[in-house]
Amino acid sequence: MHDRAERFTREMNEMHIEDPAPGRHGLWARVGLVVMIGGFAACILAISRSQGTSDAFAQRDAMALSMAGIAATILGAAVYLRYSVTKVLRFWLARMSYDLQQHADRKAEQ
Repeated sequence: MHDRAERFTREMNEMHIEDPAPGRHGLWARVGLVVMIGGFAACILAISRSQGTSDAFAQRDAMALSMAGIAATILGAAVYLRYSVTKVLRFWLARMSYDLQQHADRKAEQ
């Protein structure tokens, strides 16, 4: 078992795949979540501002704020999904590599 782990590490080094910083993905996932929630809050604020006045200029400013909030929500969701799905896909790839290596070892023994 220990030999497989060493072989896996050696193969990863040969392919020049870097070991990601453990806190970096979590940080970016949290940043994406905060931006997404902030964008949604900006949209809610803009709706209440535009409904609370009859001044056309204030309503246009609120519409611009709501568009910026929508853009921030989409951007935050994309960043959050990218960094949260990466962790799952990395685990899946390692598991798949391990299963393929076990299958190859069983075939070699036969």
